[in-house]
Amino acid sequence: MRHALAEAAQAALTGDVPVGAVLLGPDGSLLATGHNEREATGDPTAHAEVLAIRRAAAALGEWRLSGCTLVVTLEPCTMCAGALVQSRIGRVVYGARDEKAGAAGSLWDVVRDRRLNHRPEVVAGVLEEACSAQLTAFFRAL
Repeated sequence: MRHALAEAAQAALTGDVPVGAVLLGPDGSLLATGHNEREATGDPTAHAEVLAIRRAAAALGEWRLSGCTLVVTLEPCTMCAGALVQSRIGRVVYGARDEKAGAAGSLWDVVRDRRLNHRPEVVAGVLEEACSAQLTAFFRAL
């Protein structure tokens, strides 16, 4: 999670909401990183999770990321939760809950919806205070 927090800090430098993600392979090796780049690129889909998933798939040459773990500083939104399910990621670990847009247990629970064909394990609240503090500081400075 500390690596994801460092990624999140990079997002804030370009005016993006500080969310960072790292994607680990089944063996725990670092496959890819990402941080929000919506403001930097003008791409509404440039969320940290989506960018890390794209980069990991490119690195592996495979869209299926079975057995991989995504670590992200903020609970994934519905778009990112859908990407997690579609890429077959085995586990998502997140820091801060997102009561307004979270889709891994807070507002919705897309990733564990029994109607879907894949449901990753969810681990919530890892370094939650540090993740929340980074987001709070960003929004207070606006």
